[in-house]
Amino acid sequence: MIPRVHKRGTRTIGLLYYLYGPGTHEEHTDPHLVAAWDSFAPDPGRDPDATYASLQQLLDQPVEAAGGRRGKPHVWHLSVRAAPEDPVLTDEQWGEIARRMVAATGIAPARDDAGCRWAAVRHADDHIHIIATLAREDGRTPRLNNDAARAQAEARLIEAEYGLRRLNAGDGTAAQRPTSAERHKATREKRERTPREELRETVRRAVAGTETEGEFFDRLAAAGLLLRQRIAPSGDLLGYTVALPDDRNKDNEPVFYSGSKLAPDLSLPRLRGRWSRTETTVESPEEQAPVGLRPVDAGPAGARRRAASAVWQAVLVVDQDDDTVVAGQLAGAGEVLDALAKTSAAHTRQQLRDAAFVFERATRSHVRAAAGHNRALRRAARELAYGGPALGRGEDGATTAMLIDMVFFLVTAAAHWHARMGHEQQAAAAREAAVHLRAAYRQTAAHPLGVLHERGRQLALTVQRQQATIVRTTVPELAEQVLGEAAWPALAATLADAQAAGHDPARLLAEAAGRRELDTADSIAEVLVWRLRRIAELPADTTSLPQVGSRSTLPLQGPATTPAQRSDQRRNAR
Repeated sequence: MIPRVHKRGTRTIGLLYYLYGPGTHEEHTDPHLVAAWDSFAPDPGRDPDATYASLQQLLDQPVEAAGGRRGKPHVWHLSVRAAPEDPVLTDEQWGEIARRMVAATGIAPARDDAGCRWAAVRHADDHIHIIATLAREDGRTPRLNNDAARAQAEARLIEAEYGLRRLNAGDGTAAQRPTSAERHKATREKRERTPREELRETVRRAVAGTETEGEFFDRLAAAGLLLRQRIAPSGDLLGYTVALPDDRNKDNEPVFYSGSKLAPDLSLPRLRGRWSRTETTVESPEEQAPVGLRPVDAGPAGARRRAASAVWQAVLVVDQDDDTVVAGQLAGAGEVLDALAKTSAAHTRQQLRDAAFVFERATRSHVRAAAGHNRALRRAARELAYGGPALGRGEDGATTAMLIDMVFFLVTAAAHWHARMGHEQQAAAAREAAVHLRAAYRQTAAHPLGVLHERGRQLALTVQRQQATIVRTTVPELAEQVLGEAAWPALAATLADAQAAGHDPARLLAEAAGRRELDTADSIAEVLVWRLRRIAELPADTTSLPQVGSRSTLPLQGPATTPAQRSDQRRNAR
């Protein structure tokens, strides 16, 4: 149940005309009173003798008696909407909800006969509107401090008592919800999302990894948005507004939204703070990528591999670090998700887009983000954006699966952190994003894991036993589960690849398994595959690799040689 306190008005009769009228597009049906300050209040909806003017005059009497002047905002307006899956409530139930809302907000406190006058109008199955005039019967002004927050708190109690969908308590950091008019308009125009939501998503994608204002505005233009910049007389840039080319008002003019109306962190001052931290903050040691993973190859696959490393470092920070540092990491994670959704192949783009869309709520809380600690993630988002679109196959597809796997653990860690901090909405958003990421991972990982699975099945029996022994010796507490999973052959092939590349597979396995808990993994073996291939810098796509230790070749004999030793051997052979 969503209560919303609207902007105060100056014309009681104007709001009554809207509430009892057909709506802007004939969406109102059977408007009528369900409750009021007085049981004898006239109802223009169902009483043919009642008029809008008669109800308006009664509502405004205390205002006039208190010396209220025309033009002064004195009309209070609250809408209360049920969730789409909630049962249709009766007029009596909506009337009781209205009485509880005016009592909770201070309009008409319980057992106070001198409260403000109010009326609740129902013109649809799923919501009511409450109109009140801001003068008490005793001439005093009502105390409405935090009326919106008190309405939300009462809604949580009503949900529990009526068996309705229970929403999570907010903390005032959420982006502004689309208005009822915006939702109706989106439905009429058959839009998947309202223009406000679509703009917020597009602007966030444009922000991901940017470093300057010019770069940001160039991306907005490239995305096809209409852009206006607010310039001061001095020539300084004060702000910006954006619009969709096909979103028009009744005068056929574009409907513009400022960045702050899309989300609190998309205002120009907030974006400037982000860019200045990127430019001036020294990168902390824990955010620096290992030397072996510095940008040495271009393109989507290289960007994804480096992003996976940055995301993994962020997982460790979220698990262990200061809350202000964690808040910064989650903001950076949002940028990585936005960039990943923008550049991924078509078959996973929708799930990744949905994950980024819902995780946006988890990037903001009242915990102030420490400056500069998300620099590695922001750089990763930038590389993803400039690496270009990824193919859904080959190294592009396999490294996408690797990155999604890492991001899933970061989003899960974010959900745990928010839950621990009491951020209910943010924790729920992170959990929902994890569901979308899991689906995207399944779509992306199926082919590369299938190839690895087949390679593992083709390993010589002696090699398979060797890899199983490594697992039992290195991670005995996980061994039976890992060896019994369907992805075990893929892990065996990865361990064999690591050994062939000159690594100590036991050491790598211990590192991969010990870096973080694995309880949230669907398949521990799959998670270890991607961690090992990232740590050892093995190709994520193995379709072109020769089969190591297959049944048609001799098993590996003796200790593995290092890359340097193999280089020496080649020189000696010459």
